[in-house]
Amino acid sequence: MAAGTGEVQWCFSQVKGTVEEDVTEADIISTVEFNHDGELLATGDKGGRVVIFQRDQATKNSSPRRGDYNVYSTFQSHEPEFDYLKSLEIEEKINKIKWLSRQNHAHFLLSTNDKTVKLWKVSERDKMWEGYNLKDDDGSLRDPMGFGNLKVPLVKPMELMVEASPRRIFANAHTYHINSISVNSDGETYISADDLRINLWHLAVTDQSFNIVDIKPANMEELTEVITAAEFHPHECNTFVYSSSKGTIRLCDMRAQALCDQHSKMFEEPEDPSNRSFFSEIISSISDVRFSHSGRYLISRDYLSVKVWDIHMDSGPVETYQVHEYLRSKLCSLYENDCIFDKFECVWNGTDSAIMTGSYNNFFRMFDRNTKRDITLEASRENAKPKQVLKPRRVCAGGKRKKDEISVDSLDFNKKILHTAWHPSENIIAVAATNNLYIFTDKQ
Repeated sequence: MAAGTGEVQWCFSQVKGTVEEDVTEADIISTVEFNHDGELLATGDKGGRVVIFQRDQATKNSSPRRGDYNVYSTFQSHEPEFDYLKSLEIEEKINKIKWLSRQNHAHFLLSTNDKTVKLWKVSERDKMWEGYNLKDDDGSLRDPMGFGNLKVPLVKPMELMVEASPRRIFANAHTYHINSISVNSDGETYISADDLRINLWHLAVTDQSFNIVDIKPANMEELTEVITAAEFHPHECNTFVYSSSKGTIRLCDMRAQALCDQHSKMFEEPEDPSNRSFFSEIISSISDVRFSHSGRYLISRDYLSVKVWDIHMDSGPVETYQVHEYLRSKLCSLYENDCIFDKFECVWNGTDSAIMTGSYNNFFRMFDRNTKRDITLEASRENAKPKQVLKPRRVCAGGKRKKDEISVDSLDFNKKILHTAWHPSENIIAVAATNNLYIFTDKQ
């Protein structure tokens, strides 16, 4: 698989998570995100927990270089809640995590469940103060009349402790479920999107947000589409995009007007009449949209394909990659088991030359934009030997099956790769498979 420079062979590096067959619902990974320099990797799960992994410096500087990550911090980000007004349970599941650009020694990240966004500070402490005058080492207060000489407190080294503390809680602004958050390039604001609205927040203000997109019709019976994803441009703080369940992507400019219901550009591909079916509208719904690092291109993921769009050309996608076209004949059974509604994410590599997205049977796909080659790889504990090169997998859609192929009828639709992440500057990828996190690196 080419990913920027030459052929890349992907090797197993690590797997995090338990081996048990019976997976607890709370342990299922629901989001994966590298920070801006790739030194930290965060995962969120359905139990409301955030686990942060830190790059192992010894393996980073070793020869050959490896991409190993160790647990850095684990904390409970969200708890289950109950909306008494609507008699609805609010799940603790982490829908998205986004890192803020680093300003000092601490790291900051945003995490969100269906209703509430939280800003977390993750910092290290390896020193402690000792020798207070008015309190003992255990923190209990002394009698101010009972001590004699004045002491100067001393700083003593202590075992490294990583603390995660909530700095802001952004609540009560979404009627519907939050599906996306995106931090602006100005470092001061971010957007949160639910099914019908997108809100603009300032990171320092929790009691006020501005509604910048509202597609809710006056009569809910006239509702024809919902917002599925939203993201800020990586360099232009006034530009953002959002995708819809109708297969459209709208580019908006906040300089034009306060309420961005009128888009600057709309990207959509007319449907091929020969492929028209009962499922057309469902499979055309966009589950994820991402700007390239350069800001020139967008990728969007629908059920069967990944499309690349040039933001200067709204007549149609410039590239289309089929992810699992062999499932087109299986749409009826996928509709019956609800898999057709699965929301797959897609990611760019650091140079915008390759794209990764997930599929079923713990398969994930990579597409090289330069050579137009693609590859299917599998996240499996059977391949979990250090430095073992991953063998390409092939699916047989029909006819005679070759030796190394797997039949489309034997694919496991309960094993799905929905969430993936690519290191911002190296060929290191993180792939979430149910409750396990697989990390793969290129062969040096």
